Amino acid sequence: MMGHAVLSAQTIEQCIIPQDWHRYSREDHETWSILFQRQLSALKGHVAQEYLDGLATLGIDETGIPNFERMNERLRRATGWEVVAVPGLIASRPFFEMLASRRFPAGTFIRTRAQLDYLEEPDIFHDVFGHVPLLTNPAYADYMNEYGRIGLEAIDNKGVKFLARLNWYTIEFGLIRKPEGIRIYGAGIVSSFGEAKYAVDDASAHHLRFDFERVMRTGYYIDDFQATYFVIDRFEELFDLLRGIDAPRLFAELREKPTLSPFEIRPEDKVLRRGSGDYWRDFPKTKAKLK
Repeated sequence: MMGHAVLSAQTIEQCIIPQDWHRYSREDHETWSILFQRQLSALKGHVAQEYLDGLATLGIDETGIPNFERMNERLRRATGWEVVAVPGLIASRPFFEMLASRRFPAGTFIRTRAQLDYLEEPDIFHDVFGHVPLLTNPAYADYMNEYGRIGLEAIDNKGVKFLARLNWYTIEFGLIRKPEGIRIYGAGIVSSFGEAKYAVDDASAHHLRFDFERVMRTGYYIDDFQATYFVIDRFEELFDLLRGIDAPRLFAELREKPTLSPFEIRPEDKVLRRGSGDYWRDFPKTKAKLK
C-alpha cells in the first residue's frame, strides 16, 4: 500500500503520535536540505506544475524539515486536508480511515546520510516532499479522499490487493500528460533521485494511457524502477473513476481475472511510448514476487 498500510488491528488513536518537531537535530535538517535541493534539481522539467505550486503554497523548502502544525494551517485552507504523524507502518483500516477523513499519515523519522538514495521504509522526506504538495490541488485531494473511502470497502470485499495496484500506478508512480509533455506526479518518483530521471527520459519503460481495469490487474515489483507507467490527462479523471463505483461487484470481477504483467503491451492498450526494455533486459523475473 501507500507506504504506511499493513494488515493488523489498530485504531486511529493508536496510530497518531506527536511530530515533536523540536527533537530534530541540526544534521536531520541538513539531510532534508541535501535531499530537497538535489531532488528539486532532478525534477526540473520533469514534474507537474501542480506539484511545484503545492510546494510553494505550503512553504516546503530547503531550510529544514517542515513543522506539521505550521504546514497544516496552509493545507487546511487549501483543501481541508491535514498531515498527522505516525510511527511507521500502520494497519490498513486506520490508514484508509485517515484518508477518508482527509488526514494524511506521515512518518517522522528522516533517513541517514548513508541512505540518501534508497531506504525500504518511507521516511518523512518521501511522505512530505513526495505526497503532501499535491494535496493542495482540489481534484487530486478529492481523489485521495475517495481512495480512502473505497479502501474501507476493499477491506470488507477482498479488494485491498487491487487498491494497492491503483495506489502504485497513480499515487506512487503516476504520470500526467501536459501540453509541454509527459510529467511526473507520483510521490514514489517525485522523491526518488534515480527514478525522477528514468521515468521520463530513459526509453526503457512503456508509457500507456491510463485504463482503470488494466491498472488494477497489473502487477508490480517494489524494489526497482517501473517497466510500465500509466498516464492520465488530468487529475479530475482519477476522482471521476472512483466516484460511484460498485466496489463489491468490481472486486469480485477482478478476482476472477488473471494478473497482468507490467512488461507486456496488450492489443487493447493505448500506447503513448513503446519502451525499449533495455533497463529490464536482464531482470531475473523469477526471483522477485509480482504484487
